[in-house]
Amino acid sequence: MKGTQEIETTNSTEWYDATLDNEKPTRLSGLIFVLLAVMMIFATAAYGAVDTWSLGILSCLAGLVVVFWMADAFVSKVFRFSPNLLQIPVLGLILIGIVQIIPLGNISLEPDLLSITPVKTLSIDPNLTRLAIVQLLIYFVFFAAGLAYINTQKRLRKMVFIIIIFGSIWSFFGIIQWLSQIGSIDLTIYGLRPVTSNLPFASFVNKHHFAGFMEMTIGLTLSLLYGESTKKDNKLLLVIAVVLMGSGLVLTGSRGGLVSLLGVIGFVTFFSLSQKKSKSSDHETQPVYRQKKLILIGASITLVLVLFTSVIFLGGESSLMRGTGLNNPDEISNGRFHFWQMSLQIIKDHPIIGTGLDTFGVAFTRYDTWNGKIRVEQAHNEYLHILSDAGVLGFACFVFFMILLFKNGLRNASLSSDRYRRAVAIGAIGGCVGIIIHSFFDFPLRTPSNLYFFLMLAVLATNTIIYPKLYRHHAHENQR
Repeated sequence: MKGTQEIETTNSTEWYDATLDNEKPTRLSGLIFVLLAVMMIFATAAYGAVDTWSLGILSCLAGLVVVFWMADAFVSKVFRFSPNLLQIPVLGLILIGIVQIIPLGNISLEPDLLSITPVKTLSIDPNLTRLAIVQLLIYFVFFAAGLAYINTQKRLRKMVFIIIIFGSIWSFFGIIQWLSQIGSIDLTIYGLRPVTSNLPFASFVNKHHFAGFMEMTIGLTLSLLYGESTKKDNKLLLVIAVVLMGSGLVLTGSRGGLVSLLGVIGFVTFFSLSQKKSKSSDHETQPVYRQKKLILIGASITLVLVLFTSVIFLGGESSLMRGTGLNNPDEISNGRFHFWQMSLQIIKDHPIIGTGLDTFGVAFTRYDTWNGKIRVEQAHNEYLHILSDAGVLGFACFVFFMILLFKNGLRNASLSSDRYRRAVAIGAIGGCVGIIIHSFFDFPLRTPSNLYFFLMLAVLATNTIIYPKLYRHHAHENQR
């Protein structure tokens, strides 16, 4: 068929470095790449995409992705779809949501109470579950398109560049906004949207979720900074980016964010050291290798000190006190133990398939032993929240996703012949590690923009990258 391209791999174990003859991406595929980047950036700028209007726009953008995807298949005579198994858990959650809203029969009520006959479903609020299914479908389109089209060395580099640049700019914007509102009672986002129930940072209504965003971008940036694939002239720019991202995160005073930041730095440092050891040249002496190892460890320690010092210099002592738990004792998030206890009760009563996707806020009101003055819509623990909403079946989907993410991502980081590819895989997984740690204390992935970036990191970590045939013949010589 015209336009068909054949992928060749040297053996079945080298799926992480496929080769391709005369690979020429179509213009339509380029438009899909642009739309994926626009979806991530728009979702972040639009207050994290937590409002209904932003969901509508993202639905339209996802629809355009599907239209261009089908058009590309028609023009090129090739339907591009990745066989990556990470898509299965996402489809599993969608299927669970569909099962939860299936009518199981009518509810026995007096005929005069409602104008229509109510039906019984496994979800305690089927309308919320339907909306959650729509969101999952958008996420799936975004994720599947990323796996199908961000599969070349050029596009990999472009997406990494977009994430690092946008993360740096957004952290700088957040710091400037934070400085301009020190001591102010009326907190706003963009000077347009007042925020009263939370402490905002940058475009995020909840500053903890901005911290989650920074955890993901700083992991990718750190890995490239520590790796050997980045030119020395560009490393200064990466240092600036890391300081901006880290300072913004620390200024939020998010305890979960601070712990997660240390986890990201530790993960990236450890695996960067491992890669250096396994890929070091044969002529490199042991003292030279030890010196590099000490430099990398020292750089990580220095980074932590610089971040905390810069925050103190900016007047962020109160943020640091908040991060250590010595300030704002009456903040609602300090009621996590109560939320977790109620979550366990919900899980105990709905263990298999949960109360319905996105119904935690409704279920919580039936178990809450407080006076009901505060409306709690999140469990402040992502794992308890998933178990509450989707039961053991939904949690199994989540665990399966994480196992595949780490298995395939670390395989890319260890076996790819491209040093840049290895660094990206380490950094992407490192960013995911940050979110995984943070999710024990909060719900950063409940903000749609963060989930888009998380899924993109999963793409960058696990996807098969296609290289020209000549690249394979010279990869080991050029990259060592």
